[in-house]
Amino acid sequence: MILDSGRWFWLVIAGIVVSLVYLLAPILTPFLTAALLAYLGDPLVDRLESWKLSRTLSVTAVFLSLFLFIVMFFLFLLPVLETQVKLFIGKVPAYLDWVVNVLAPYLQEHFHVDTSVLEVDKIKAVIAEHWQETGGIIRNAIHTISKSGFVVLGWVANLALIPIITFYLLRDWDRMVAYVDDLLPRSSAPLVARLARESDDVLGAFLRGQLMVMLSLAVIYSLGLSLVGLEFALLIGLIAGVVSFVPYLGLIVGVAIAGSAVLFQTQDVFDLFWVLAVFGVAQMIEGTLLTPLLVGERIGLHPVAVIFSVLAGGQLFGFFGILLALPVAAVLAVLLRYIHDTYKQSHIYSINAVDDALKGQE
Repeated sequence: MILDSGRWFWLVIAGIVVSLVYLLAPILTPFLTAALLAYLGDPLVDRLESWKLSRTLSVTAVFLSLFLFIVMFFLFLLPVLETQVKLFIGKVPAYLDWVVNVLAPYLQEHFHVDTSVLEVDKIKAVIAEHWQETGGIIRNAIHTISKSGFVVLGWVANLALIPIITFYLLRDWDRMVAYVDDLLPRSSAPLVARLARESDDVLGAFLRGQLMVMLSLAVIYSLGLSLVGLEFALLIGLIAGVVSFVPYLGLIVGVAIAGSAVLFQTQDVFDLFWVLAVFGVAQMIEGTLLTPLLVGERIGLHPVAVIFSVLAGGQLFGFFGILLALPVAAVLAVLLRYIHDTYKQSHIYSINAVDDALKGQE
């Protein structure tokens, strides 16, 4: 009886899938990570195939390029970021002294603000006590992991599984898509295929396009701020680039942090102009070139929905939930749009339903 009803059949399937994901979340992280990497790399593989290369050779080229980029990031960029973080934390006491000596009298005189409530001396003491422990990102991570042998084995196993699974998923991606399409009930296959294409457009635009925009903005911010002479140009540029998936958030955060940093460093208000110029040029490049070229006219995911989905996924499933959040949000956005359009075209929404109800009362 259940199988005769398409609605109940899909509800049962959805319930089973959600239950399995919840129960198996701790071991699914490397599989989902590999699936996202394969999803990002599949268009490049298809492009290479269009150049008359075999699928295996195309997958090998994309696979090696993808993981070479990841390895280069961890080998070169992380140590530089760690150095900048340690340098920044080490200079925080000097920044606090500048606030006390320069800003405090101004705030007290013009706004009657009592800055003693900030307890700057206690903040400096805490930072001076713990800044060395905070700076060693890689060392502390290894130390934390090494406290448990089972945790070490789990991390090693996951890291070893990710490239293996990614390679096989990349190689068989088109075959798996065709297999899933063949399993769909023929009556609903056109609708599911259309919704899947729309979900792919939304998710692809965000993951591929927006990630490229974020990376490009991080590079532009970092280069521009380094030309200004800011000490923490790379750190601030990366922070502003990462949060730029929310429109104007990267601009606001970047200007606030870079503006404060350049004031602390040079104590010259005129240098704020150069910081504003860097972010203004970056926003102009993003609006006229990066977003139209890499993302398209619209992503389809509202920034608030993205933030909520990432936070909700992390709360429910931990790191696995963070990875799962964006694909689920993309699919839900398409489904909600389809439900909205179906409702607007239904008899319930139409004015005829109101007329029929009034006639029935008469």
